[in-house]
Amino acid sequence: MNARPQYRPAHVADDGDLLDVAEAIAADWAALGVRGSFLARRIDTGEQLGFDVDEPVPLASVVKVPLALVALDRIATGELDPAQPVTVDPATSSVGSTGLAAFRYPATVAVGDLLLMMLSVSDNASADALFDLVPVEDVDARLRAWECAGIRVRHRLNRMYECAAGAAGDDFSLALELAVRDDRTGRHTIETLDPAYANVGTATALVDLLQRVWRDRIAHPDATAELRRLMGLQVFTQRLASELRADTLRMSGKTGTFLHLRHEIGVVEAESGDRVAMAALTRSDRRAGLAPDIDLAIGTGARRAFEALRR
Repeated sequence: MNARPQYRPAHVADDGDLLDVAEAIAADWAALGVRGSFLARRIDTGEQLGFDVDEPVPLASVVKVPLALVALDRIATGELDPAQPVTVDPATSSVGSTGLAAFRYPATVAVGDLLLMMLSVSDNASADALFDLVPVEDVDARLRAWECAGIRVRHRLNRMYECAAGAAGDDFSLALELAVRDDRTGRHTIETLDPAYANVGTATALVDLLQRVWRDRIAHPDATAELRRLMGLQVFTQRLASELRADTLRMSGKTGTFLHLRHEIGVVEAESGDRVAMAALTRSDRRAGLAPDIDLAIGTGARRAFEALRR
């Protein structure tokens, strides 16, 4: 039997010092049994460092950022009313442990507040209610029109859970085992983990998107301003923000978690004016629902990258 080829990430960096940082982050991830993509870019100069930045990865809840941008653009242009009430019934809504997805009874919420719930607490029910108003095909087409190469939106959030249940029933541990095994073989039992069928993005494409949002170079300026505000309200701080907590820093981000996937994209801004956009997209080789060491490694990498790029 042939040994499995040793994984060697492809690094990108603008100079030798930044390359050293990229290599150190990749090595830390590998030591934890993590494969993935990482890119950090200084928004106003373009200096960057990372590795495997053009590999398509299933996005999980990171897809909520492009969905939000398209919905906010429709609001800014008068095509969608942020005050429009939407009723979500837990009996028929999406699976999830936060927001409306965790409700026991039907609730009526305005479109603007669905966006808040979707981005602040990663509410899947709010996301799929927005997909009812802005269909998957429309979001994907708008991204194409905006020339967002490298990001594809193909399905609703609940589709991830439907596909996992189809492969493993109610056994989450089995679904996690299948995800880890299939990531090694490249033959995916769970369709929404297959880059050919999933909502996918590359680190490059996601950082490009953030850079354009923070510079008001995509969509309507009112839409980008509101997206920045909402991403700044995310309550989860265990990944990119874990090592970047300071009174002089502001972190805006969006996590994505599903089975062995642990992601976050975001922008860290300093009082000095430094702005760095980041994408950390990881796949673990362990069968564990919780992995705080991986979350911390993402945060440690983010801090190293930020400090290197703001020199």
